[in-house]
Amino acid sequence: MVLVDTSAWIEWLIGSPLAPRIRPILPLQPEWVVPTIVQLELAKWLTREVGEDQADEVLAFTQMCQVVALDTRIALAAAEAGRAHKLATADAIVYATAHSVGASILTCDRHFERLPGVVLIDKHAG
Repeated sequence: MVLVDTSAWIEWLIGSPLAPRIRPILPLQPEWVVPTIVQLELAKWLTREVGEDQADEVLAFTQMCQVVALDTRIALAAAEAGRAHKLATADAIVYATAHSVGASILTCDRHFERLPGVVLIDKHAG
C-alpha cells in the first residue's frame, strides 16, 4: 500500500516535470491510501486552482481508494511523530496514518526526507 501525499498528488495532477517520475510509482487504486487530511488539502487546492468540477472528480477518485479517517489513535500517534520528527500537524497526520495501515509514503515534500518508509521525489534534486 502507498499513501500518496498531497505534494505528489499535485505534481502528478498538474503534469509537472516530476510527474513522469511519480506516475510509475503510483499504486493500483485499491492499494492507494488516502488520509482524510489529504482529501481536505486536495479539495482546498483544487477548488482554488482548477475549480470545483475537477475537485469533485479527484475527490470521487479518492473515495474509491482506501480512505483512512483521522481518529484518536492516529491523532495521538501524529502528536508523537510531530514531536519526534519535527513535523507540522498535517505532515504528522500523514506519517501516522501511513504507519497505522503499514503503507509507504510517496511525497515531494522534503519534510519527510530521511524518515523510514518514505519515497521522496525531490523537486530540488538535479
